[in-house]
Amino acid sequence: MKIPKRIAQTLINSLKGGVVPRVGLPYVAVGRKAEIDALLRDVDIIADGGASFRFIVGKYGSGKSFLLQTVRNYVMARDFVVVDADLSPERRLRGTRGQGLATYRELIRNMSTKTRPEGGALSLILDRWINSLQQDVMAEQGLAMDDSALGAAVERKIGTVIAAVNELVHGFDFARLLTLYYRAYTQGDDETRANVLKWFRGEFNTKTEARQALGVAICITDDNWYEYLKLFASFLTQAGYAGMLVLVDELVNIYKVPHAVTRQYNYEKLLTMYNDAMQGRTHHLGMIFCGTPQCMEDPRRGVFSYEALRSRLAEGRFTASGEHTDLLSPVIRLRPLTYEELLVLIEKLAAIHTVLYDYEQILTQADMVDFLQIEFARIGADTHITPREIIRDFIEVLDITCQNPKLPVKKLLGSDTFSYAQNDAAGQETSEEFAEFDI
Repeated sequence: MKIPKRIAQTLINSLKGGVVPRVGLPYVAVGRKAEIDALLRDVDIIADGGASFRFIVGKYGSGKSFLLQTVRNYVMARDFVVVDADLSPERRLRGTRGQGLATYRELIRNMSTKTRPEGGALSLILDRWINSLQQDVMAEQGLAMDDSALGAAVERKIGTVIAAVNELVHGFDFARLLTLYYRAYTQGDDETRANVLKWFRGEFNTKTEARQALGVAICITDDNWYEYLKLFASFLTQAGYAGMLVLVDELVNIYKVPHAVTRQYNYEKLLTMYNDAMQGRTHHLGMIFCGTPQCMEDPRRGVFSYEALRSRLAEGRFTASGEHTDLLSPVIRLRPLTYEELLVLIEKLAAIHTVLYDYEQILTQADMVDFLQIEFARIGADTHITPREIIRDFIEVLDITCQNPKLPVKKLLGSDTFSYAQNDAAGQETSEEFAEFDI
């Protein structure tokens, strides 16, 4: 296998640590073809001016985050802008102490493009947009960069470009700030540029602060941050991008909220986003949320505890049996990887490991088959084992055999000292607040 060592190191270290690597995913991608194809059909719809909304449901370690990252890399190559965030106790869809705004800030902080895949692409996007406008005006009107008429001509062009933004809620102020950024950019006013970026990132806490710094009597809050995501999606298409994809992981943290009223407020926000996408009220915007089966389907605390969402998202009678899957529905339930797919996966990991540590591969395919048989021999493995656990166990085997080349592989696999990786949910502390958890 030909793979750069830096990518091999990232892959092995990330997977061993139980997290999804940001680079090198094609080297380890196995299975999930049907799910990826379904999500990529959504991408085509978004690029065509539509919207999409999906839930990806799977157990801890089943590959939800991996699937998100795969889609993320693909759409960035298609000239999409991607924003992503993990929900947490401090980041929700709606809150009373800035938790909703904290989610928005995280999304904008992680704004990524093909040329800035690591995030923090907001200023790059705005600067690229201004340069593109200047070049278009200069070409259309035959003006030079130092021509005194260029500034006014570009501002008129800005007016036509952001006309679509003006029609949306809060669009006037959004458009005004874009104009302010252009003027500050051309005049070399770094302070105003920084303040506009600060405003777009949701870092002004009060309207008074925003008015004093920029002359606008509005700021992004817990209540209105979602409207600004829609504004960004509209603006980005005007700026030459195909659309915007919003990726939100760890929906389980809404499920964990102890107060029923707060959970309902968050599910209400989720319903608003879902309805906007399904009814065509948003354009060039896709949203994907990831969660566990329990956080989705629990009738007391999960998404399905909100009747309006349950009635829209619950499986129909033709798919409830599990015999058939509907990947065109709003909810994609991840199937377990097959035995054959897992074998292909660990074969790829073994090849990457040999590249990283520069040694001849020790494990044979028969050894890998034995490894999987041992993994699946655990009690309850058929229903509870996840790719994350198998990967971590296998990398441990690779590490040991690499350092002890004379150690017989069968002896290692049959050893009582070989310990399996724990399921992520196992061993977590619980409190009375979360007593309803079944872990």
